[in-house]
Amino acid sequence: MQSPLNATLSATDMPVVEKQAAVEKQAVAEKQAAVEKQAVVEKQAAVEKQAAVEKQEYRDAMARLGSAVNIITTDGPGGRAGFTASAVCSVTDTPPTLLVCLNRSASVHSAFTQNQVLCVNTLADCHESLSNLFGGKTPMEQRFDAAEWARLATGSPILTDALVSFDCKVTQITSVGTHDILICEAVALRRNDDSHGLVYFDRRYHPLMRQIA
Repeated sequence: MQSPLNATLSATDMPVVEKQAAVEKQAVAEKQAAVEKQAVVEKQAAVEKQAAVEKQEYRDAMARLGSAVNIITTDGPGGRAGFTASAVCSVTDTPPTLLVCLNRSASVHSAFTQNQVLCVNTLADCHESLSNLFGGKTPMEQRFDAAEWARLATGSPILTDALVSFDCKVTQITSVGTHDILICEAVALRRNDDSHGLVYFDRRYHPLMRQIA
């Protein structure tokens, strides 16, 4: 026997009922997808919160990463400037390229970005006091008066008794967090094979002795 419901539905009514059922089914599916998406977002947030590294914790850990000490210099339309940095590393040898990290809030930032040239002067073991001078609040002229300087290709000051000096043109600047990463192509260099090195480790300077063949 035909049910009373079916008896009251005409042939033209059936597609409407089926369409409504499809709409309701789609709504249920969308709701379920939204619930699952929210669960994924909450799980990701929990993972990120758990994996977050505090600023001081990161700084303390980085203090265990020994590195060479450098004085980065520049000269040009933006003026002569220099600062001490350990955030320097090689990128590639073709073309010979290294990177220098510079805090955008540093007083020397505008000079470097305007000049678009710099020299990475890697310090020898005798340069601890010079490193402190360029890393402090000493006026720029007094910093440069404390050492002897020369020039190579770009006009950036070359520390005459540096362990090695990389005279560079800045080819790219990328901002990450509080710092700019300066990509620098070396166009000239000078080496000093008679000096020992200087490294910064555990917030202290340490001389690094060369092996004499």
